[in-house]
Amino acid sequence: MRDFHRTLLAWTAATLALACPVARAQNVLTYHNNNARTGEYLRETILTPSNVNESTFGKLFFIPVDGKVDAEPLYLAHVSIPERGEHNVLFVATENDSVYALDADSGAELWRVSMLKSGETPSDSRHCSQVIPVIGVTSTPVIDPDSGPHGTIYVVAMSKNAEDDYFQRLHPLDVTTGQEEFGGPVEVTGEYPGNGAGSRNGRQIFDPKQYEERAGLLLLNHVVYTAWASHCDIDPYTGWIMGYNEHTLRQTSVLDFTPNGSEGSVWQSGAGMDADSDGNIYFLAANGTFDTALNAAGFPVRSDFGNAFMKVSTAGGDLKVADYFAMFNVVHENDTDEDLGSGGALLLPAMKDASGRVQYLAVGAGKDRNVYLVNRLNIGKFNPRNNDAIYQELYHALGGREFAMPAYFNGQLYYGAVNDHLRAFRFINARLLPAPASESAERFVYPGATPSISAAGPSNGIVWATENGDTAVLHAYDAANLARELYNSNQAGSRDHFGVGNKFITPMIAQGKVYVGTTTGVGVFGLLRR
Repeated sequence: MRDFHRTLLAWTAATLALACPVARAQNVLTYHNNNARTGEYLRETILTPSNVNESTFGKLFFIPVDGKVDAEPLYLAHVSIPERGEHNVLFVATENDSVYALDADSGAELWRVSMLKSGETPSDSRHCSQVIPVIGVTSTPVIDPDSGPHGTIYVVAMSKNAEDDYFQRLHPLDVTTGQEEFGGPVEVTGEYPGNGAGSRNGRQIFDPKQYEERAGLLLLNHVVYTAWASHCDIDPYTGWIMGYNEHTLRQTSVLDFTPNGSEGSVWQSGAGMDADSDGNIYFLAANGTFDTALNAAGFPVRSDFGNAFMKVSTAGGDLKVADYFAMFNVVHENDTDEDLGSGGALLLPAMKDASGRVQYLAVGAGKDRNVYLVNRLNIGKFNPRNNDAIYQELYHALGGREFAMPAYFNGQLYYGAVNDHLRAFRFINARLLPAPASESAERFVYPGATPSISAAGPSNGIVWATENGDTAVLHAYDAANLARELYNSNQAGSRDHFGVGNKFITPMIAQGKVYVGTTTGVGVFGLLRR
């Protein structure tokens, strides 16, 4: 039996180390700040609800880059750049296969590298409108400040050559120079036993032209994990996850979670897969084959887990499905494209329920508008006659489909569904109250919004969210009451406008500034100079 108190302390320590390590408290090294993907930046001492307003806060500058910024920008402080001195560095990746290192306080370019080899271009859109006009770096990279001599940023990039050969590569770049490390890059390839879509002779073969790395990269126990999505629903494709040793670039493990079916990718609207302190990975699988015939352990007999809430073990260096949850109507939802995997999952901090027991929970939502809260120690599996096998479900808690992921702060969960208000749901005794505690006056058009949080520990909480559109809008709300909008970038006329919206971008906060990607660059916001 697990020692709950020991695990609680270990999980909390691991989460805090990722979100705000003591030596690097100001860094943002991965998607949504930590491997729990809570979106919390908890060492923000500059921005407060009292100074984030139209008079004192606004756009400081705009950084143009060579393509769309679909990946969340990342931040690493006190980096020594050769012949340029020490800088706080903003890392920005583009769909033109470029990575920029920029001075986070001025926008000055420190270095810039291309992921393209000679004779290559970024991939075309693959006849799909989801990422246009080209596909290069779509997923949020991940930084290990202790990898290599100076720290390493890991990036997945897609490209093609004149012969219409397509490539997916993992690039390890020195954070001080942008130079490739560890003999990189390495081409992403994969095989897995299976007879599903696109298989040959009982083997699934990863075809780089059929896939896109959309979900943010996950760094866990010195392994970089990639998770693969399709181009629209263009067959054939199946659900791949792959791990690469961060130092040798050797492929450590491969999992196809729909090997004998079809579809089932990891899209999550750009959200990264989650990980707990025991080395388990969590994600929401997109629609695809789910085998309703189960074995004695309650797992699909043909190992097809499309449209499910997934828990994958990395024990022994091997990727293996450890548990899952699928809705009672999973086949209907697959048939009608009502997949869970349109949104991203979030791991919650350990909570005590009404009886004093510690609960280890995860939460996710997708196109069916329900919020699913699962017990990470027993997720729920599949029961066609009873959808209540999970810890808690809030039926139609959201006012629209979820094409984003939530954030968590101070006992509240923040969701921004399509054409819906930003909603805050409160936890009481480790359960979500069904009615929102507060909500924004504004509704967020497609694809809704992935909120981020800035705070000084439990105080001065601000919820940041970006509104998509021909003129993007950055919003800031009081985390304790979303009806209280502190600021938006339309309040001062055109003063704070920062370009055309980008559908899946997540605001990133660091050291008193907010960074927001667009179709042409990054808007940088902070306290205005007087």
